[in-house]
This record gives sequence, structure tokens and C-alpha cells, in this order.
Amino acid sequence: MTPAERVLEDLDSSHSGFSAKRLRFWLVSAAILAFYAVSWNLAGIDLQKLGTGLPKLAHWIAQAWPPKLDEVPLFALRTAETVAMAAIGTTLATLLAIPMAVLASRNITPLPGLYYPARWFLNALRGIDSFVFALLFVAAVGLGPFAGVLGIALHTWGSAAKFFADHMESTNLGPFEAVRTTGAGRLTSIAYALVPDVLPVLLSTTLFWWEFNVRASTVLGVVGAGGIGQELKNSMDLLDFARLFTIIAVILVVVTALDQLSGWLRKRLV
Repeated sequence: MTPAERVLEDLDSSHSGFSAKRLRFWLVSAAILAFYAVSWNLAGIDLQKLGTGLPKLAHWIAQAWPPKLDEVPLFALRTAETVAMAAIGTTLATLLAIPMAVLASRNITPLPGLYYPARWFLNALRGIDSFVFALLFVAAVGLGPFAGVLGIALHTWGSAAKFFADHMESTNLGPFEAVRTTGAGRLTSIAYALVPDVLPVLLSTTLFWWEFNVRASTVLGVVGAGGIGQELKNSMDLLDFARLFTIIAVILVVVTALDQLSGWLRKRLV
């Protein structure tokens, strides 16, 4: 083959490769556009409804002034219930998540046969929102914050344990293996070599979930699980917008304060 023929062959191969890449690009672009077109239809996006709905929202905001301040002590109590629900639910979930994370960590699990069942169980807990769990527990244990605590605990258990397990699988096992060489058992090595190493991250993650659950649990009262969400629903049902926006303002103040506190604590843990 002459040099000129080689150059022509290289040009043909590069051109065909470029054409294949361009074809893939257009196919992927078409698939993405089709996906969003179907999603737009399924989501029921209607900009005309938005245009007619915004003036209604502006009218409601106008009705919310002046805010009702006579029930602020009640709102503060209900908000405290929400914070307590999130704190107890998150703490309970963390205590359950640590041993489950050990089972769901491929590199340290003492029972390898339970690795996949543990992962599947955690995925099931993560896949059901705390709102749905709270709805089920309201039917089981009755109205009130206890149902909210259980709903938060179960969902957070799955989410936190999954995160803990992923972190344990990627952590440095040098100290763990060093303790194992002394003849210590697997659980002893985990307790004295691995847990102290990952503890700051676990505590930081727990604070994040507590902060997240405070925000999430504000709506659990909609299904009767107590907290400030119950007052929120009552105000909406009565179209009492002055009371509604006062509740929203209280929620924003408390959530912002807890965000700042949680962020400050996490910086000192990591």
C-alpha cells in the first residue's frame, strides 16, 4: 500500500468514527427530548393555569396581613413537638443503622450471607417516605406525634444505614486489620478500630438527618402525626391565611436557626 493510500484509508476510518459519534449524539439527544416531552405531558404542566393561579396567590398573601400573633405560643409548642419528633426519630434510626450498616458492608460484615438481604431491606425502608410510614402508623397507634416519630425513624434508618455502609466500604481498613492480627474478634476490631475512625462522619451525618427531618416532619401533621403540620393543615382547611402565613413564618425561623446550629456542629465534628 502506498503512503497516499494509507492516508486515504486513515481519513476514511476517522470520518466513519466521527459519523458514528455524531449519530450517537443525535440519538441520545432525541431520546432525552422524547423523555422530557413525555414527562411534561405526564406531569400535567399547564402554564395557562399558572397564569390564572398567581393572582389568586397574590390575593391570599394580601389577606395574610396583618399576621395573627395571638396564637404564637401554641405555634411554638407545636413546632417544639416537630423538633422533638425529628430528634427522637433520628436518634432511634441512628442506633439501629450502625449495626445494620456493619451487616450491609461487604468488606467487614460478619455474616456475608446477610449482605444482600440487609441491602434489600435498607432499600425497602429508603423507598417508602416517612410521610407514608406516618400515615400507616396513624392507623396503627392513633393520632399524635408518636406516629410521626415511628415514620421518621423507619425511613431514616434505611437512608442513614445505606450511607454508613457505603462509607465503611470505602474507609481505610488498616487499623481494623492491625487489630485483627492481634487475635481480636471481628466485632471487637470493628468496635475499637473502625468505629472511632468513622464516628465523626457518622455524627455529622446524623446531624444532617436531624436537620432534614425537622423540615420534612413539618408536613406530617397533615396525616394526623402531630407537630406544627397539623396547625398548618387546619389553617389551610379554614382558608385562614393570616394564621397560615404566621405558622409558615414560625417554621422558617426555627428551621433557619436549626440549620445554622447543625452546620456549626458539623464543622467541629469533621
